[in-house]
Amino acid sequence: MSQHYDLLVVGAGPGGYVAALKGAQLGARVAIVEKHHLGGTCLNYGCIPSKALLSSAETLHLVRNAEKWGVTLPGEASFDWKNVAAHKDRTIGQLRGGIASLLKGRAVTQLQGLATLDGPGRLVVRGESGAPQIVTGDQVILATGSAPARIPGWPTDPEFVCTSDEAVHWTSLPKRLLIVGGGVIGCEFACMMHTFGVEVTIVELLPGLLATLDTDLGAELLKVFQRRGIQSYLNTKVDDLHLVSGGAQVRLSSGEHLAFDRVLVATGRTPNTQNLDLAKTGISADGRGFVSVNEQLETSVPNHYCVGDSNGISMLAHAASAQGVAAAENALGKPAPWQPAIPSAVYTYPEVAAVGMTQQEATAAKLPVSIGRFPLGHLGKAMATRHTEGFAKMIRHRETGQLLGAHMIGHNATECIAAVTSLLQQNVSMTDVAETVWAHPTISEAIKEAAEDALGLGLHLPPRKIIPVVAEVT
Repeated sequence: MSQHYDLLVVGAGPGGYVAALKGAQLGARVAIVEKHHLGGTCLNYGCIPSKALLSSAETLHLVRNAEKWGVTLPGEASFDWKNVAAHKDRTIGQLRGGIASLLKGRAVTQLQGLATLDGPGRLVVRGESGAPQIVTGDQVILATGSAPARIPGWPTDPEFVCTSDEAVHWTSLPKRLLIVGGGVIGCEFACMMHTFGVEVTIVELLPGLLATLDTDLGAELLKVFQRRGIQSYLNTKVDDLHLVSGGAQVRLSSGEHLAFDRVLVATGRTPNTQNLDLAKTGISADGRGFVSVNEQLETSVPNHYCVGDSNGISMLAHAASAQGVAAAENALGKPAPWQPAIPSAVYTYPEVAAVGMTQQEATAAKLPVSIGRFPLGHLGKAMATRHTEGFAKMIRHRETGQLLGAHMIGHNATECIAAVTSLLQQNVSMTDVAETVWAHPTISEAIKEAAEDALGLGLHLPPRKIIPVVAEVT
């Protein structure tokens, strides 16, 4: 006999568990199905473990450069990888327990197993043991997330060729690491591993690092990597990779042959929808497996929603959580389109953050824009704390004055971007940003300064050169 619920949620990652909590908060009887650990990829293989490792790496980086702050150490700074990994594991465990407590506190039924669709509003849940369980619901939210993409034809031995899923749980470090892909994951691992003494090489097929963000950000990060000795091959492809004794041998499109102890594939992610049996319910997906949704995050089948990575709108944990809330509200009688501003955050050091349109997107859309920039090195806080790398960049619609986008690389950029995200969500003008009082001394002051520069009103930059244009009289 099947159990019936008001709301069924498939997947307990940042989109799914938040959707379940919101549904319960709205008074629904909710069940959530998870085949693995609570928290999904973000908590177990992505955001949280990588940030725990990066925190240790950045601390080590600062200690090794302590003399810049006038701080001397009795000996050379080092690290204990087992303790670094133990901190990561403790953090994961604490957060898993927190999610379990939240679900229990709101009386959300937790089901362990792989869920497949068996018609509208009907799921089959197969656990590791026992007979399959049938559950039904008036509303269904799919939140099955994504998995790291792998390169067809390449070796799959995780000891030598792996993805971020394996890399965050390495028990030992390689001496020479090839990172295939210069996106967010690739750059974060490059920064981290280099600090831990690994010889890092990045190979990126596109012309720059962080290709999904404003090109100026990737260009600036490349300079940082070059200064630190992180080798980056851009506009380059790995033409051949094969395993040899104790590692991997690669041939690049440039003709170079290189040897590595390990290879990290960081070329994007694919949706975890292949096991859902979408066709049985009639839910539409594209050729890559991303589920099609409308503005309410509803699929092609009424009362069935899809949030997070598996719909492909924005493959970020905080986007998944925001979509989870919106889908639950839409499913339970509070319909509204989902259209918030979603910030991006890259936890290299210096950090990279962005929200809204890039300059390249604005140019492609043929929008008249004005660009403002401000170097962090001009800020009192940056000088005082010796975090002078980077800049803030603001994009303004020249005719309407509207704030279109904000882009930043520098210390605490991922925290600073929150303020601009809030302003962008409110559709403010660039003048509103410039007239807002920003605390001094802070790194976030660069946002105000760049906004003023976009308006031609900057006081802490040399005056803009004005070239008079005289119309010819005929």
